[in-house]
Amino acid sequence: MNETIARIIVVDDEPDLRDTIAEYLRRHGYTVDTASGGQELDTRLEEGPADLLILDVTMPEEDGFSIARRMRARGGMRIVMLTAANDSIDRVVGLELGADDYIGKPFDLREVRARIQGLLRRAAPAGTVPPPPPRAGVSFGGAVLDLETRRLSRPDGTEVPLTTAEFDLLAVFAANPNRILTRERLANLTNATEANAFDRAIDVRIARVRRKIAGAADEPDTVRTVRGVGYMFVPPPR
Repeated sequence: MNETIARIIVVDDEPDLRDTIAEYLRRHGYTVDTASGGQELDTRLEEGPADLLILDVTMPEEDGFSIARRMRARGGMRIVMLTAANDSIDRVVGLELGADDYIGKPFDLREVRARIQGLLRRAAPAGTVPPPPPRAGVSFGGAVLDLETRRLSRPDGTEVPLTTAEFDLLAVFAANPNRILTRERLANLTNATEANAFDRAIDVRIARVRRKIAGAADEPDTVRTVRGVGYMFVPPPR
């Protein structure tokens, strides 16, 4: 994907803020639409798909968390949430709902653009994660990750939805089997932001992928916690 022609929708109930973000991104080559809330966003999406959404958390009628939940169920879009600068609870909730990134207010527009570029590049073939192992399918206990199609499926063929951040995390583990990876290393390999100051972001993503790859109760964990250090992917026996 060429990130400069991606379609972005800015969803915020503050007209000045959303118009400022939209105008800045348009000047840098993006196709940008705006919406004042969830209902108007639905209308914009009926006009055509979006590659990325910028969602404010605090909005009347339907808040950003509710919108993020609905949009993640649709799939196919990256989600960046705008939160209060010091509100870690909002950030954790947003990540748990499947947001790919968050930006604290007040923010520099250059930071917004940099975050967007990072997310869109990660969707391109030349991503920032290490190259995957030669085989396309990697077993994570109760599920198999297809690195070519970016799909996670259970033995019965049921597909398990993945966010971009979750796929990146699993792809890193697949490329580094039986190797201890610190939170900082995982943050660097998955292009996560502010992970040094916010290790909980990695922990939240680990918890999400564990739930998605969980199999039978007696199966050993394939993504294991190394206490005081980080995490390690231990492939199940063939």
